[in-house]
Amino acid sequence: MRAIWSGAVSFGLVSVPIKVYSATSNHDVRFHQVHGEDGGRIRYKRTCEVCGEEVTYADIVKGFETPDGELITLDDSDLASLPVKTGHEIDVIEFVPNDQIDPMLFDKSYYLEPETKAAKPYALLREALEETDRTAVVKVALRQRETLALLRVRGKAIVLQTLIWQDEIREPEFDILDNEVDLKPQELKMASSLVESMGADFDPSEFHDEYRDAMADLIEAKKSDGDARPAPAAEAADDGGDSMSDLLSALQASVDAARSTKSDSGSGSGPTEKKTPNRRSSSRTKKTEENDAETGTDDAKPAKPTTTRRRSTKKTA
Repeated sequence: MRAIWSGAVSFGLVSVPIKVYSATSNHDVRFHQVHGEDGGRIRYKRTCEVCGEEVTYADIVKGFETPDGELITLDDSDLASLPVKTGHEIDVIEFVPNDQIDPMLFDKSYYLEPETKAAKPYALLREALEETDRTAVVKVALRQRETLALLRVRGKAIVLQTLIWQDEIREPEFDILDNEVDLKPQELKMASSLVESMGADFDPSEFHDEYRDAMADLIEAKKSDGDARPAPAAEAADDGGDSMSDLLSALQASVDAARSTKSDSGSGSGPTEKKTPNRRSSSRTKKTEENDAETGTDDAKPAKPTTTRRRSTKKTA
């Protein structure tokens, strides 16, 4: 495992240096959205619903829409003005009985690993929590935001259990729950008897994700049946850079042009007018290639080959 945070647990005058590790992982089968015809990955663009143009990350700010329809935008300077906690200390506020903690408040779980020299105070805190049957209520700043959390014991490890805030728990506003229901003693007795007959000690290892297993089997079966194909590689964007084939073609064209010019000038035959159109044609060709390179047309030559041709022409002139 890789530590995501490091700091110290502080309670009273005791400080326990620790590292924080995520205690859970997601094993869901993950899929990409691909084009059914050729298997290419589907990409999404960030577009503005007002102007319809694609927007870069640099031009995106956070926006909050008020209940009366007004939009408030916040940029990086606004967010930097917030009182963000960046300390690396887990401050114990109080120790509370375990049975007073509502599991509805639980959010994410993290393991705390003590530093080498902190093994004794770490064990001391763990055993004290076990002995008193209490849980430590703490505040900690993870990912630059302060949150309420618990320190509880799981086996030999201390777990940092982050919590949601009390006002984030929704109330079950179901009118039907307020209606009086007539429960007969015999019905209640039978229901209780059924519960007792199905009683067991909870062992989470006895349960597994049947949907995930079936999905993995389906994927393996399709692979075994030959219903698989190599994942297509995305085409590299044409940024006008050099390529070996373009360079070799440009060099060959330069050599051919140089030989042709030398042959025409050395033979001494034919009127001068025949050479002039060739030079003009060569000049027009160079200008056309340079214009194509500037406008980004498919026939445009990369920058380096164009430079190579100009040097070759200059040497033979």
